Amino acid sequence: MVTKLDRLGRSLEHLIDLSNDLQARQVDLVVLDQGIDTSTAVGRMFFQILGAIAEFEHALMSERTRDGLEAARARGRTGGQKPKLGERQARLAREMYEAGDLTVAQIAAEFGVTRPTIYRHLDRLDQLEARAGDTLARLSADGATD
Repeated sequence: MVTKLDRLGRSLEHLIDLSNDLQARQVDLVVLDQGIDTSTAVGRMFFQILGAIAEFEHALMSERTRDGLEAARARGRTGGQKPKLGERQARLAREMYEAGDLTVAQIAAEFGVTRPTIYRHLDRLDQLEARAGDTLARLSADGATD
Protein backbone atom coordinates (compact mmCIF):
# COMPACT_ATOMS: atom_id res chain seq x y z
CA MET A 1 0.00 0.00 0.00
CA VAL A 2 1.29 3.43 -0.96
CA THR A 3 -0.25 6.89 -0.80
CA LYS A 4 0.83 8.14 -4.25
CA LEU A 5 1.86 6.27 -7.36
CA ASP A 6 4.75 8.64 -8.11
CA ARG A 7 6.36 7.69 -4.78
CA LEU A 8 6.47 4.04 -5.75
CA GLY A 9 8.57 4.08 -8.91
CA ARG A 10 11.06 6.11 -10.92
CA SER A 11 9.19 5.77 -14.21
CA LEU A 12 6.06 4.28 -15.70
CA GLU A 13 8.06 1.30 -16.94
CA HIS A 14 9.46 0.74 -13.45
CA LEU A 15 5.95 0.88 -11.98
CA ILE A 16 4.70 -1.72 -14.47
CA ASP A 17 7.65 -4.01 -13.71
CA LEU A 18 7.04 -3.61 -9.99
CA SER A 19 3.33 -4.31 -10.41
CA ASN A 20 4.07 -7.46 -12.45
CA ASP A 21 6.57 -8.61 -9.83
CA LEU A 22 4.03 -8.06 -7.04
CA GLN A 23 1.36 -9.86 -9.05
CA ALA A 24 3.68 -12.85 -9.59
CA ARG A 25 4.14 -13.01 -5.82
CA GLN A 26 0.36 -12.76 -5.40
CA VAL A 27 0.65 -9.37 -3.69
CA ASP A 28 -1.94 -6.73 -4.50
CA LEU A 29 -1.04 -3.07 -4.91
CA VAL A 30 -3.23 -0.33 -3.47
CA VAL A 31 -2.59 3.36 -4.21
CA LEU A 32 -4.68 5.43 -1.82
CA ASP A 33 -4.74 8.86 -3.52
CA GLN A 34 -5.52 7.53 -7.02
CA GLY A 35 -7.93 4.82 -5.88
CA ILE A 36 -6.00 2.04 -7.65
CA ASP A 37 -6.34 -1.48 -6.31
CA THR A 38 -4.82 -4.32 -8.35
CA SER A 39 -6.86 -6.87 -6.42
CA THR A 40 -9.81 -5.75 -8.56
CA ALA A 41 -10.34 -6.22 -12.28
CA VAL A 42 -10.53 -2.44 -12.80
CA GLY A 43 -7.23 -1.89 -10.97
CA ARG A 44 -5.46 -4.57 -13.04
CA MET A 45 -6.94 -3.09 -16.22
CA PHE A 46 -5.65 0.35 -15.23
CA PHE A 47 -2.13 -1.01 -14.83
CA GLN A 48 -2.36 -2.81 -18.18
CA ILE A 49 -3.41 0.46 -19.81
CA LEU A 50 -0.47 2.21 -18.17
CA GLY A 51 1.81 -0.53 -19.52
CA ALA A 52 0.45 -0.10 -23.04
CA ILE A 53 0.92 3.67 -22.81
CA ALA A 54 4.50 3.20 -21.59
CA GLU A 55 5.28 0.85 -24.49
CA PHE A 56 3.70 3.29 -26.96
CA GLU A 57 5.66 6.21 -25.51
CA HIS A 58 8.91 4.22 -25.78
CA ALA A 59 8.18 3.36 -29.42
CA LEU A 60 7.46 7.02 -30.24
CA MET A 61 10.69 8.12 -28.57
CA SER A 62 12.67 5.54 -30.56
CA GLU A 63 11.07 6.67 -33.82
CA ARG A 64 11.78 10.34 -33.08
CA THR A 65 15.39 9.56 -32.23
CA ARG A 66 15.85 7.52 -35.41
CA ASP A 67 14.20 10.26 -37.52
CA GLY A 68 16.38 12.92 -35.90
CA LEU A 69 19.57 10.96 -36.57
CA GLU A 70 18.56 10.41 -40.20
CA ALA A 71 17.82 14.12 -40.64
CA ALA A 72 21.17 15.04 -39.07
CA ARG A 73 23.00 12.61 -41.38
CA ALA A 74 21.20 14.13 -44.37
CA ARG A 75 22.57 17.53 -43.29
CA GLY A 76 26.07 16.04 -43.14
CA ARG A 77 26.34 15.81 -39.38
CA THR A 78 27.85 12.83 -37.64
CA GLY A 79 27.55 11.77 -34.04
CA GLY A 80 30.13 11.82 -31.32
CA GLN A 81 32.33 14.45 -29.81
CA LYS A 82 34.34 16.92 -31.82
CA PRO A 83 38.04 16.05 -32.08
CA LYS A 84 40.06 17.21 -29.08
CA LEU A 85 42.74 18.66 -31.35
CA GLY A 86 42.27 20.63 -34.53
CA GLU A 87 44.20 19.68 -37.66
CA ARG A 88 46.80 22.38 -37.01
CA GLN A 89 47.30 21.20 -33.43
CA ALA A 90 47.56 17.57 -34.56
CA ARG A 91 50.24 18.50 -37.11
CA LEU A 92 52.13 20.45 -34.44
CA ALA A 93 51.89 17.46 -32.09
CA ARG A 94 53.31 15.23 -34.82
CA GLU A 95 56.19 17.65 -35.43
CA MET A 96 56.93 17.58 -31.69
CA TYR A 97 56.72 13.78 -31.69
CA GLU A 98 58.99 13.38 -34.72
CA ALA A 99 61.56 15.82 -33.28
CA GLY A 100 62.01 13.33 -30.44
CA ASP A 101 62.66 15.99 -27.79
CA LEU A 102 59.45 15.29 -25.84
CA THR A 103 57.67 12.15 -24.74
CA VAL A 104 54.08 11.53 -25.81
CA ALA A 105 53.03 12.19 -22.21
CA GLN A 106 54.75 15.59 -22.32
CA ILE A 107 53.14 16.43 -25.67
CA ALA A 108 49.75 15.41 -24.28
CA ALA A 109 50.27 17.61 -21.22
CA GLU A 110 51.22 20.50 -23.50
CA PHE A 111 47.87 20.24 -25.30
CA GLY A 112 45.84 19.32 -22.20
CA VAL A 113 44.80 15.90 -23.52
CA THR A 114 45.64 12.28 -22.73
CA ARG A 115 48.35 10.13 -24.31
CA PRO A 116 45.80 7.98 -26.20
CA THR A 117 44.36 11.18 -27.70
CA ILE A 118 47.78 12.11 -29.09
CA TYR A 119 48.25 8.63 -30.53
CA ARG A 120 44.74 8.70 -32.03
CA HIS A 121 45.39 12.04 -33.74
CA LEU A 122 48.80 10.90 -35.02
CA ASP A 123 47.16 7.79 -36.52
CA ARG A 124 44.39 9.87 -38.06
CA LEU A 125 46.95 12.18 -39.70
CA ASP A 126 48.86 9.17 -41.05
CA GLN A 127 45.65 7.74 -42.53
CA LEU A 128 44.67 11.07 -44.11
CA GLU A 129 48.09 11.52 -45.66
CA ALA A 130 48.16 7.92 -46.92
CA ARG A 131 44.80 8.46 -48.63
CA ALA A 132 46.00 11.74 -50.08
CA GLY A 133 49.12 10.00 -51.39
CA ASP A 134 47.01 7.24 -52.98
CA THR A 135 44.81 9.85 -54.64
CA LEU A 136 47.83 11.74 -56.02
CA ALA A 137 49.35 8.52 -57.31
CA ARG A 138 46.07 7.63 -59.05
CA LEU A 139 45.82 11.09 -60.56
CA SER A 140 49.41 10.94 -61.77
CA ALA A 141 48.85 7.49 -63.26
CA ASP A 142 45.68 8.68 -65.01
CA GLY A 143 47.50 11.74 -66.38
CA ALA A 144 50.37 9.62 -67.68
CA THR A 145 48.02 7.40 -69.69
CA ASP A 146 46.25 10.29 -71.47
